[in-house]
Amino acid sequence: MNILLIAILGVAAYLIGSICTGVWVGKAYYGIDIRQHGSGNSGATNTFRVLGKKPGAAVMLIDIFKGWTATSLAGFLIIFNAVPADQLVVYQLIFGALAVLGHIFPVYERFKGGKGVATLLGMMLAIQPLVALMCIIVFMVVLFTSKYVSLGSMVAALAFPILLLLPRFHPDNPILIIFGFVIFAVVVLTHRKNINRLLQGEESKANIHLGRRR
Repeated sequence: MNILLIAILGVAAYLIGSICTGVWVGKAYYGIDIRQHGSGNSGATNTFRVLGKKPGAAVMLIDIFKGWTATSLAGFLIIFNAVPADQLVVYQLIFGALAVLGHIFPVYERFKGGKGVATLLGMMLAIQPLVALMCIIVFMVVLFTSKYVSLGSMVAALAFPILLLLPRFHPDNPILIIFGFVIFAVVVLTHRKNINRLLQGEESKANIHLGRRR
């Protein structure tokens, strides 16, 4: 086991996740810090809310790509024979989790970031692409029926480990299922304010007409 290579890739995964796409786009092209507007975080949802549809979509895609890239770094461990091939999923989970952690607590922006959902999706796409795509469908169904992005995110996060329990998707390594439920708990934790607003009927609903900044 090459501890040095694992450590270097782990740091790289965190730094990739720490890329504050929404903050940097807001500052570079609109002259504002989106964390001072809307919900106060730097994620794609708040970017949609504050800056509009096009920058929101760009930030979301980049945040997804961050998670996919960081998770995929685990492949280098196999290429350089740093770990056994049967441990690939374990290191994918570790690097993906570090990227999500970086998104939530970005070192570049005083550790104040987003909720990590888009980065988490990128992580899932790298590990279980078919299940991740099904989670996207779940998210869209919940979003279009309820108009709540937060609710869609939490339901989709829960769908990931539940789908893995099905015989069709059941992974050889049960750690993926366990980790899926842990990630769901993290998503719920980062959405605790949204949950309170949902229970009080005060959560903002998604607006499909997000072309203008407000």
